[in-house]
Amino acid sequence: MNIKKAKALCRSLPGATEDVKWETRLVFSIGDKMFALTDVDDKADKGISFKVDDDRFLELTDRPGIIPAPYLARAKWVYIEDLKSISDAEAAELLKRSYELVFAKLTKKMQREIGGPQ
Repeated sequence: MNIKKAKALCRSLPGATEDVKWETRLVFSIGDKMFALTDVDDKADKGISFKVDDDRFLELTDRPGIIPAPYLARAKWVYIEDLKSISDAEAAELLKRSYELVFAKLTKKMQREIGGPQ
């Protein structure tokens, strides 16, 4: 997976915002709810964390290079620690799904304001 492409995809989703939290983490949110986070520095060979469907959590974390996300695993977040363990296409699909899962938890009013996934 290419982290620059992953960040670009997150930025392109309707209503997505980004900010820096905890000094070094770039957090992507929808309606003030996080759907992905990674390192601020593109040069740092860090991974990316995001929410997954409950039924995919164990499947994904059984794969090499993917672990339960520190501090967020209880909410079914995974951390891709080895960026080569997942293709760009699969990463894009999973990031879009993370966005959709978080979007679905927003109020109906906020969903209408954002427009969200079609």
